[in-house]
Amino acid sequence: MRRILILLIASFLLTAFTAQAAHTAVQLLLSAGSARPGDTILAGVDLKMDPGWHTYWKNAGDSGIPTTIKWDLPPGITAGEIQWPTPKKLPPAEVTTYGYEDEVMLLVPLTLATNLAPGALDLKANVAWLECQDQCVPGSATVDAKLKIGSETKASTDVTAIDAWQSKVPKSAADLSANAWWQDATNINSRAVIIQLKSPKPEAIDLFPNASDDFEIQPETKFNFDDVSHSIILHKLVKKFSGDWPKKISGVLVVSNANAAVESFQLDLPVANQALPATSTPAVNNVSSAAPALPAPKSLWQMLLYAFIGGLILNIMPCVLPVIALKILGFVNEAKSEPRHVRTLGLIYALGVLISFMALAGIVIGVKSSGLIPGWGMQFGSPIFIVCLTTLVTLVALNLFGVFEVVLGGRALDTASGLASKHGAAGAFFNGVLATTLATPCTAPFLAPALGFAFAQSNGIIVLIFLAVGLGLAAPYILLSWNPAWLKFLPKPGAWMEKFKIAMGFPMLATVMWLFYIASSSYGKNVAWLGGFLVVVALAAWIFGEFVQRGRSQKAVSAIVVLLLLVGGYVLILEKELNWRAPYIETQTNGSLKESADGIDWQPWSPAAIASARAAGHPVLVDFTADWCLTCQVNKKTSIEIPSVRKKIKDLNVVALIGDNTHFPESIAKELQRFQRAGVPLVLVYPKDPAAPPIVLPEVLTPGIVLNALEKADQS
Repeated sequence: MRRILILLIASFLLTAFTAQAAHTAVQLLLSAGSARPGDTILAGVDLKMDPGWHTYWKNAGDSGIPTTIKWDLPPGITAGEIQWPTPKKLPPAEVTTYGYEDEVMLLVPLTLATNLAPGALDLKANVAWLECQDQCVPGSATVDAKLKIGSETKASTDVTAIDAWQSKVPKSAADLSANAWWQDATNINSRAVIIQLKSPKPEAIDLFPNASDDFEIQPETKFNFDDVSHSIILHKLVKKFSGDWPKKISGVLVVSNANAAVESFQLDLPVANQALPATSTPAVNNVSSAAPALPAPKSLWQMLLYAFIGGLILNIMPCVLPVIALKILGFVNEAKSEPRHVRTLGLIYALGVLISFMALAGIVIGVKSSGLIPGWGMQFGSPIFIVCLTTLVTLVALNLFGVFEVVLGGRALDTASGLASKHGAAGAFFNGVLATTLATPCTAPFLAPALGFAFAQSNGIIVLIFLAVGLGLAAPYILLSWNPAWLKFLPKPGAWMEKFKIAMGFPMLATVMWLFYIASSSYGKNVAWLGGFLVVVALAAWIFGEFVQRGRSQKAVSAIVVLLLLVGGYVLILEKELNWRAPYIETQTNGSLKESADGIDWQPWSPAAIASARAAGHPVLVDFTADWCLTCQVNKKTSIEIPSVRKKIKDLNVVALIGDNTHFPESIAKELQRFQRAGVPLVLVYPKDPAAPPIVLPEVLTPGIVLNALEKADQS
């Protein structure tokens, strides 16, 4: 009743006030300057208040009125719900309100219809707010912005500010292990609700509740930390005005840690009539996305064994096949060498692998130290890394074709994979580095649980696990180099080796195609400019080999031409046209991701999508994948996107969701971590029973594995 009276009084004030608000400036910002039909962009209504003034959150509290936005949009554009950044409690303490001081940006997703015609559109919104200092003044304004409808989506100059405010919107609480229950039922009009969270001990914690006409969650929060269960226990008083007691508690949970970091989560938690038994595990907040019960902790020795076996298996994964072929060529060439020389080169190759894995371990430790979530193959999420690696592998292929050689100290040593076909410590070492680099996008059997275990451990354990993987990758070559007698089973060195060396350039070109495909997810149609840059690099390599290395005159002029080509290609193509250091990475958050007319109707993954599908009684297939993950692509082509699985999905009414981990979004990184995985692939099948845990499929799939899991999910 009190809330209704406050709203009536506030509404009267809004109509009765003649003063114009003069302490808040409002503008409309868009995340994109141009967008394609069918896309979704973010609009930001930015309110800047004068010092000392404030506006209100969606639940204003004991007084105040939330800001409202009424859209005036062209046909074909639909506005979603407001995404509210985390507010704070505003003074005075006697009257608790929730709002914003200085500035706030309210974010609204705008969905564009697929049939929008090209051209410029005017977007308008009528914004109304209440601004308060010692007195409160209602304000309103009409704001507008222009959006161009075209063939591609381009970020606007305001996207950085919008992204910054989006990071302040409360995160999904799907990852929180939490439960709630009523403490007592002795009072007719008020009850205490207890919320238990599995979490480290915080510096402070509070719950900013959503508004309701039937009940009110009091602003005062009491909490304590249970050292036995490692849980936070919150106490909140709920007053009921009408109807039944609420079945759920919802609002924004704000947690302040000891290092002054503040996190906020959108909580939507069912309330039980009584506490769970002491031996029970608190229910996960969103059971539809809950991870399965985790197995008993594995010993370090078991994980080291898994890591070693996983490294062994990496040798036969498609990522590393081009390097294996070159290494075999290297062994053929070494067969005529002294046994001690062969052993030395084998150890140097292993050293290249181990040092590379040590570097990867250092990167993982650095990422963890910065507060981010590391992932296996995470460097492949960097477009800059992909461009550099694509250029390097192109040069490797050209080197194998004999276009050029790199001469060091008067001795020809191929600096890339071509080194494997010649003698030399540098060749063996670089082959180890290249094998490690190309192995990281692949997650082999046994490797996934070992890496998932490592990423959650101390720095020393991370280093040990990575070294075990490296030893597994290098072991076959060490074994062969220390048993030179086995080399007799390889063909004798001869003229055929030069032909074989050239033939090995083609697997490298296939690797370039794969890397080019990965780059397209970051650069879109502009990736054609990367192809142009590679052509320039190839031309420069040919001129270098033909006129500098093998030429008899005009070497200086040829070298200058090579330098001009490389510098010009970098400046005019990579920097100007491709904008390679700042690509626009487009992510689709809604709509079908179907790849062909008869393909699976994939939808973007989210915890909410899983919850919605299971609530409707559908089994759910989730494929966490990435463009750079060859194992993922093989699984999809051989065991998922095939007629039998498509038919099964259709017959059983399965909802298919895809989690794109190409650019390592934080939400997917957290989901992988919950399932003790360090990277993709991860394929899950959720039974239609919302209480049943998901079925976790192995890293390498067969059609039978997928079909059996879908059948089991439908019967649960």
